[in-house]
Amino acid sequence: MKKITRDFKYICLLAATITLSACSSDDDASSDMEAPKPALVTGNADFSKYIAVGASFSAGFTDNALFAAAQNNSFPNLLSQKFALAGGGSFTQPLMADNIGGLLFNGVLDPNGQYRPRLFFDGAGPSVLNATPTTEATNVLSGSFNNYGIPGLKSFHLGVAGYGFANPYFGRMASNPMATVLGDAAGQAPTFFSLSEIGGNDVLSYAISGGTGVDQTGNFDPSTYGLNDITDPNVFSGSFTAAVNALIGTNNAKGVVTNVPYIATLAHFTTVPYNPLDPSENADFAAQVPTLNNVFGALNPIFNAVDPSRAIVFSATEPSPVVLKDETLTDISSIITTQLLASPTFPAFIAQFGLPPAAAPLVAGLLGQTYGQSRQATPADLFVLPSSSIIGKVNQAYAGFLIGQGLSAAVAGQFSVEGVTLPLADKWVLIPSEQAAITAATDAYNASIQTIASDNGLALVDFKGILEQASTTGYPSGNYIYNTALVRGGLVSLDGVHLTARGYAIIANEMMKAIDATYGSNFEASGNFIDPGTLPTNYPPSLR
Repeated sequence: MKKITRDFKYICLLAATITLSACSSDDDASSDMEAPKPALVTGNADFSKYIAVGASFSAGFTDNALFAAAQNNSFPNLLSQKFALAGGGSFTQPLMADNIGGLLFNGVLDPNGQYRPRLFFDGAGPSVLNATPTTEATNVLSGSFNNYGIPGLKSFHLGVAGYGFANPYFGRMASNPMATVLGDAAGQAPTFFSLSEIGGNDVLSYAISGGTGVDQTGNFDPSTYGLNDITDPNVFSGSFTAAVNALIGTNNAKGVVTNVPYIATLAHFTTVPYNPLDPSENADFAAQVPTLNNVFGALNPIFNAVDPSRAIVFSATEPSPVVLKDETLTDISSIITTQLLASPTFPAFIAQFGLPPAAAPLVAGLLGQTYGQSRQATPADLFVLPSSSIIGKVNQAYAGFLIGQGLSAAVAGQFSVEGVTLPLADKWVLIPSEQAAITAATDAYNASIQTIASDNGLALVDFKGILEQASTTGYPSGNYIYNTALVRGGLVSLDGVHLTARGYAIIANEMMKAIDATYGSNFEASGNFIDPGTLPTNYPPSLR
């Protein structure tokens, strides 16, 4: 079967031209000149020492990597340029050594592929840049920094001593091996700070893993958490409060914070459709539909007796949903095995695959094991972006397992097609119960953020609302309307999670808008907003 995946076509954003006409008369000559804008004022904010604290968004992470050009287009750096017009000082970032992205560890590439080169648009979709990183993770940069945007940072990591050992992005900029992110940032006594997307990774790692982690709500000891677990809301609130208190410090610093967006507004979770198996686009799949319906026809009477919604049927004319494993379903593996063995037609059924009657117990057991918690997807399921590369492809490891059980290579391959004859594993999909856990935690985090921001007189940016608007009606800025679609939306980068440079400019503008409203500055009225349209949506492969 051919690979089943969506073909991502790049659609350029077209600027809408708006022509303004002015009336004129002999007595009242009109002018197209704009009224002069007021001078920039800071209100009661002091931007002389600006420190940014956050995770990957604050760092400028984009296209699945951190690299110098992206760091220069990070929203803290863009903000610092505007703050410099109002008494702001220098702004130093821990720049990567190249525009390739990724890290080396003692000259060696990360064997797990976690710190790999950036993505670029190859004309059809995202592709990994074929280049070797030159940024050595063990080279610790000297001096102090203004941008403590640390990719991968969770709320409770802020105060962890020696966090640089666990996260090389902090390790390469830490003041000493046992430093904490919050200690290094707050120790510079900022007069103004941004605390952004804290809480994002507390749910995002769970979401990106397809919900393979644990919802740790009720567990107040983060030292016991796994990498992909959801952080308890009380742990989050305590960490966020500590961060705000430390950054306000003895300077009584002012600041701006953001809340946490819903993951369902990110392209990483909304790009892959639940029903990508389209016979009109994939002739190989179309040819297999009768055989597939014959195979599942032997199982559907069992499914119908337990729960009719679990029946699996593929359409010969319309796109069909993928098959997945739902761990919340009652496991009917033993029922499937028992009823298949009791069926007088089962020997004839397996004979069509060249299997003798003696293989019936083996095959019945394998079918029960494979489909005991299976169902077809619904629109309520969200598929992680990497699933597009495996749907419709043979899982060679599982095929090898079946061969080891005595099946022929041909039959093993037939029953190992991801999302078709082999239910997609948990890591590829967020089922509704997993989404509900993420939403509940996000809502709890945001309630804490709003309360803490209000109690401390901080500016608050509704990052959640911005992405909700962009994912539905679109976010207008200048001559463009941005949305969260992968590649063509202009707001979200090629990894489907992080923003483009234009997206980060929009966040910078929203921060200035919130600062104006809270502290009496006038970045917007004085014409000092950033024009996102002047920044790139992606970076060419030639940029190294």
